[in-house]
Amino acid sequence: MRQLVLPVETEERVKRRALNVCQDHLRKVLDITRKVPQMVDCFAEDDKNAARQVFAELKRTEEEVDKARRMVSQELAQIGAILINREDFLRFTNLASEIADFCEGIGFWLLSIMERGWNVESDIKKDLVKLSDAMLETVIKLRETAITLSYGSSKTLEKAKEVEMAERMVDDVYRELEVKIINSNLEIPAMLLLRDITQLLENAADKAEDASDAARILSFTM
Repeated sequence: MRQLVLPVETEERVKRRALNVCQDHLRKVLDITRKVPQMVDCFAEDDKNAARQVFAELKRTEEEVDKARRMVSQELAQIGAILINREDFLRFTNLASEIADFCEGIGFWLLSIMERGWNVESDIKKDLVKLSDAMLETVIKLRETAITLSYGSSKTLEKAKEVEMAERMVDDVYRELEVKIINSNLEIPAMLLLRDITQLLENAADKAEDASDAARILSFTM
């Protein structure tokens, strides 16, 4: 005789399914985020060929992120109304996807500056490396926060605080770099693009913090 599955057990199972696809998506977001400091290193060393190669890898990873995001949507649609907090999973995934969009923009504009041969002061390049590393750290902390969703809300809240601290570090580096760019002797087009790049780096860190807030909400329903 077939054993009946209780609704509570079914909900626990579908939560795990939803969490698995969300975590897989975030893993791919972290993959694309790792490409950004690589891209900035190429920029700092003025290695155009390596930059083109990293950007091509970044674009491929972006496609994987999009595929994983669609997988989350499909999984949540299949799960249906049994999962009450579907919107929380979707919000978390959409916020994480925006990080990937920012990463693509950063790579594109960095390569654009290199292709045009605009000179950028080494001091600015050095700080850009620092900013990209700090941004990556916020996404690493976000990934760690998402992993704790399987272990209860107290651990998630603890890890989410680390995302906040990492994001504050990004803010500090970003503000210093903005002043340096404005006070530099850069050509106007290069200055504008560099400011766009630094803004995108800060936006990616902000979005990681937003996603960690979404993870906090999720943790109370897991």
